[in-house]
Amino acid sequence: MLPTDSSAPPAVPASPGYVGRRIERWRHGHGEPVEDCIAEEMPIAMLYNGVSFAVMMATPHDLEDFALGFSLSEGLVTESPQLRSIARTELLEGIQLAITVAPEAPAARLDEASRRLLPGRGSCGICGTRELEDAVRQPGHIRNPGSFRASALERALAQLPARQPMNAATGAVHAAAWADAEGNVVLVREDVGRHNALDKLIGAMARAGITPDSGMLLLTSRASYEMVTKAANAGIGFMAAISAPTALAIELARSAGVCLVGFARPGNHNVYTCPDRLVAD
Repeated sequence: MLPTDSSAPPAVPASPGYVGRRIERWRHGHGEPVEDCIAEEMPIAMLYNGVSFAVMMATPHDLEDFALGFSLSEGLVTESPQLRSIARTELLEGIQLAITVAPEAPAARLDEASRRLLPGRGSCGICGTRELEDAVRQPGHIRNPGSFRASALERALAQLPARQPMNAATGAVHAAAWADAEGNVVLVREDVGRHNALDKLIGAMARAGITPDSGMLLLTSRASYEMVTKAANAGIGFMAAISAPTALAIELARSAGVCLVGFARPGNHNVYTCPDRLVAD
């Protein structure tokens, strides 16, 4: 039974993205009660002009960035100004984001047939998509792809672990980061879902006015096809993941003109597409 007196370990203060929970931690055959940090995950409902579109399982942090990035990467708005407002409502079941878009935005023409049938799981970006052509969408081609030095990628990778406070506390979340051409990490967003982290980053970049072709995208996950699609639709031409890409991700990156790097670690990486865009110093 866990202690309740004043000798108990102090509680971990609640922080956006994770909560404190009492657990029993075992080390070398001995257990003791401690307060642990646990990543949050809850349903986030997306409504556009009053029409329900999707429910995503996500970390309830940086939700304004999430709403904008999701809207851009899903083609629900074609540019940031089309998203007029975001109203957040805390419900017993989760969080509702009531998003108002301009009349010319694609999301303004949603109807019941446009809804996702199932919620997006924490590990899946397309759960509930009705049509095959919606599941695998061909991204547009990158217009102004940039080239970057290998040393800049190395510098960015070295900076990334220190910029992941949620993962440092919980060990349970992914990160998507943006680094400039010199390898300086400028923005990082975290979430239990890798695609949610990328959507949050895309939204944060749009809000900050960052030009997508001016730097590098870093992912602490595998590079699956929906990650390539989201990046390409946002105009990002260079992405590096610390894990492997899938075959479909490679084909989509090649057709979109995205330089795709996998197994990106200090001192080692594989370049799967557009190898001329990562140059030796």
